[in-house]
Amino acid sequence: MRQIIIIGSGPAGYTAAIYAARANLEPLVIASSVEAGGELMNTTEVENFPGFPDGIMGPDLMAKLQVQAEKFGAEVLYDDVVSLELDGEVKKVRLGSGETHEARSVIFATGSAYRKLGLAEEEHLSGHGLSWCATCDGFFFREKTIAVVGGGDSAIEEATFLTRFASKVYVIHRRDQLRASKIMQNRAFENDKIEFVWNSEVVSINGESAVTGVTLRDTVTGEERDLALDGLFVAIGNDPRTHLVHGQLDLTPAGTIAVDGRSSKTNLPGVFAAGDVIDPTYRQAVTAAGSGTVAALDAEHYLAALDQTEREALSLAN
Repeated sequence: MRQIIIIGSGPAGYTAAIYAARANLEPLVIASSVEAGGELMNTTEVENFPGFPDGIMGPDLMAKLQVQAEKFGAEVLYDDVVSLELDGEVKKVRLGSGETHEARSVIFATGSAYRKLGLAEEEHLSGHGLSWCATCDGFFFREKTIAVVGGGDSAIEEATFLTRFASKVYVIHRRDQLRASKIMQNRAFENDKIEFVWNSEVVSINGESAVTGVTLRDTVTGEERDLALDGLFVAIGNDPRTHLVHGQLDLTPAGTIAVDGRSSKTNLPGVFAAGDVIDPTYRQAVTAAGSGTVAALDAEHYLAALDQTEREALSLAN
């Protein structure tokens, strides 16, 4: 039986693995067979992760984190978790291969997924003018013309943030009014760099090797027209990957896993959560990595206390 199993292989999962491995807990990392490395595997250059002043490609950063975790004794398994039994002292993790692994503790670090538009072009233009994170990529669009898709708080916040860099920011929304809070709407309406494109949906993203614009359809008349752009940001929400723990772990109103204060402790003893799956606000690689550190330390302390209790029980029995 394992001391610890880490589910997820993004910055939170691998950072937790580094700390757990250095504590001689020999963690098993379930990295997924198709999404190993998390969302950073779909990005190009990462310039805001500490320690890389010249930037680093997303896949290269994840590869380095994996190598570092394995260097200290973590084992990485490329398979998919299909079900979990997290109650009780022994946690059971069932995989798509049919194997079941048992552990005394589990760190759940499956991240979240940005909602996509459902267009074929999203696959090959991701990281080439198409982004889901203004904080991550806004810097690359200095004095450019860009657009943000969405009408909620996150879309208006991203559009406002992007005006620090871009010369023009369109906000494309399917309706004729926003869902964002009034204070955020007012800030956007007062910003000269922001122009709203109402009653419009993106039906295609144009460009072969980089985004050159979008084709819009009027949601009232059905008319289509092209809008020239240097970049497109999609801000229609994201979904924490929590389906495996529904009915077992408590969730917040935002749909993330609920933890105790600043810790990683969930409602079940020996089960910890880290990264974007507990964070509806920041969703950055560096904050996820810090969260993975917390989870590994919490798990280490939990296991140490469990060992102490078992030693005391054995001593009393003798």
